[in-house]
Amino acid sequence: MNISESKRLFAHAQQFIPGGVNSPVRAFRAVGGDPIFIKRADGAFLFDEDGNAYIELINSWGPMILGHNHPEIREAVIQAMHEGTSFGAPTSREVEIAELITQMVPSVEKVRMVNSGTEATMSAIRVARGYTGKDKIIKMVGHYHGHGDSFLIAAGSGAVTMGHPDSPGVTQGTAKDTLLAPYNNLEAIEELVRLNKNEIAALILEPVPGNMGLVVPMPGYLEGLREICTRECIVLIFDEVMTGFRLAPGGAQELFGVTPDMTTLGKIIGGGMPVGAYGGKKEIMDFVSPAGPVYQAGTLSGNPIAMAAGLTMLRHLKTQPEIYGVLLQIGKKIAEGIQKINLELGFDYTVNHLGSMYSLFFTSEPVIDFDSAKTSNTELFGKYFQAMLHRGVYLAPSQFESLFLSTALSDDLIDRILEVHRESMIEIHK
Repeated sequence: MNISESKRLFAHAQQFIPGGVNSPVRAFRAVGGDPIFIKRADGAFLFDEDGNAYIELINSWGPMILGHNHPEIREAVIQAMHEGTSFGAPTSREVEIAELITQMVPSVEKVRMVNSGTEATMSAIRVARGYTGKDKIIKMVGHYHGHGDSFLIAAGSGAVTMGHPDSPGVTQGTAKDTLLAPYNNLEAIEELVRLNKNEIAALILEPVPGNMGLVVPMPGYLEGLREICTRECIVLIFDEVMTGFRLAPGGAQELFGVTPDMTTLGKIIGGGMPVGAYGGKKEIMDFVSPAGPVYQAGTLSGNPIAMAAGLTMLRHLKTQPEIYGVLLQIGKKIAEGIQKINLELGFDYTVNHLGSMYSLFFTSEPVIDFDSAKTSNTELFGKYFQAMLHRGVYLAPSQFESLFLSTALSDDLIDRILEVHRESMIEIHK
């Protein structure tokens, strides 16, 4: 495998871009080696600057549910480009996609388009605070909601302590309003609520976390959060930037039958273009300017190119719901195939799987929260990543990221992925 051009580009990039990349995980520091620079993508494949092809299991961190360069979405973007790239003014597509989102996502009665998942979560928290008149929020340890200051908070000494800034530039003043709890632990939430009575504006979480690897909610957990938030007048926010429209047409909230007060969306609603959205109950969303007093704005919000791509994607998913059955079968074949091979080889590692998302954790412990995820052998994962990459399968370059599958994965490609997995496991355990 020749990667000389990627190496040259990475060395050159470091002169002009911090760390040589525009998002930290791309630097491959968690897995060793240098990043691969991608030139193009099509279907289930990425192609790098050196001409190497890789079967791709990230799909741009989730949105490429139909595979890369899907012809319907590509054509929609091309047609929209003929009309102009940015207007900074309302368009009909914004109305159409907003209506479609409200039809598909159970919690969303009104929706505001933004430019990224980070912008969506930052805005949702501000609206929840404005709506409730309270300042504090609860987030789960290990859940990632973008790089907004309120979310870059690490755990303190326990579930009921206040957080500390996890990045220089985040103030203690911001940190004191962010309370932390372990995922899948209702008792910790009850204790936080007791110690901060009538001070908590919102509880935000990934209903199905993908940013500590894939972790599945335990039975009754999401329902318990809903009950607590209703009882305590706390705005329950589901961050479905990863899971929205991926696990079901209406996201994780449809799959589990639990309706939050607000939902944040991203990635997939732009068909791969930069886009995000937040929405929820009408009485909450009517607090957003210009209908209400909570200010949020964006020149590129509702960008016509992104709206064309997203509208095409969502219409495809709504009119062809059988896609989710196909994705489930693809996910089961890969996750169960990996687990079977591991056991045959004598390796008792944890595989978490839900729909078209899965994670292989290099630990024998059940992974139910961030602490159990951190028992994984990250050095071994790095070796596994490189072994898979060398054989032409591109994984997320971190143990603590979910993988995302697409309908472009044929049976032949799945067989190849499992074959490469077997070869890689044997190699790294020599």
